[in-house]
Amino acid sequence: MGGRQGGKLRPEDMAAGTGSDSARRSGRIWYQSFTDPAVDAAYFSRLDAYLQSVSGSGFEIAVAGIRPGDRHLHPITEFRCAAQVIANALGAERAGYDAFVIGHFQEPGLAEARAAVGIPVIGLGEAAMLYALTLGRRVGLVTINPAFIPYHQDQIARYGLQQRVVAVTALAADVGQLNRAFGDEQEYARLRQAFTAQARAMLESGVDVIIPAGGYPMLLFAHEDGFTIDGATALNGLPVTVAAAETAIRLRRLNGTSTSRRASYALPPSEAVAEFGRAFSSADPASC
Repeated sequence: MGGRQGGKLRPEDMAAGTGSDSARRSGRIWYQSFTDPAVDAAYFSRLDAYLQSVSGSGFEIAVAGIRPGDRHLHPITEFRCAAQVIANALGAERAGYDAFVIGHFQEPGLAEARAAVGIPVIGLGEAAMLYALTLGRRVGLVTINPAFIPYHQDQIARYGLQQRVVAVTALAADVGQLNRAFGDEQEYARLRQAFTAQARAMLESGVDVIIPAGGYPMLLFAHEDGFTIDGATALNGLPVTVAAAETAIRLRRLNGTSTSRRASYALPPSEAVAEFGRAFSSADPASC
């Protein structure tokens, strides 16, 4: 695909286009992972390939990471990554991207990024939970580590989904274990068994859709098409989120549907953007 370097798209290529009018009309999406492309190579390279495989015809996805990645499972790390996400969203818009995706289930910086740019901003957690509501009545999340449970509980309340997303539980996994599971069948089997056990406990309380709450577990189980646990759908939110970004691009072009700027997502004055830019610089997805 035109404009690729090392499997990524450069902002200058995106701004200039690939030479195809139809491709330019389809759309270009910046997908922001919170992982380090070098440290988390087992995940990052597979994520890039998988997202390309599920994107629609003519859509181009540039996958960016964060250095250092989100590894400490602490609010201060989430805050640091959120600042980089907002800067990258501003940079993506300047470079001609048509949509920006936050590929981290907790989505720190989502509201701020959505208020900062004119292009659609889609979050992995929000998109997955909203789509899950069309698949069943009661939704449960299984996150990778208990440290994330309060994040998800706050997230559910922020989106007003308490009556539908009714349970949050966790594995006791770390990033190293998840990286190993991509190439180690025994490690994969242990994580799948642990995930299934957590899911079954929620099914007993009436949950009928399970979301692996994170890009790592979603990608890990992505090869299991139609993944269910005792009849309950285990939703892979990665293609859902890509499709949501593509739909947002299409609707904006079709009839001007876009983010409301009335209140929560009012665009900032140029002075505020300039001040933010002096404090935080945006990154090139080909280098991060």
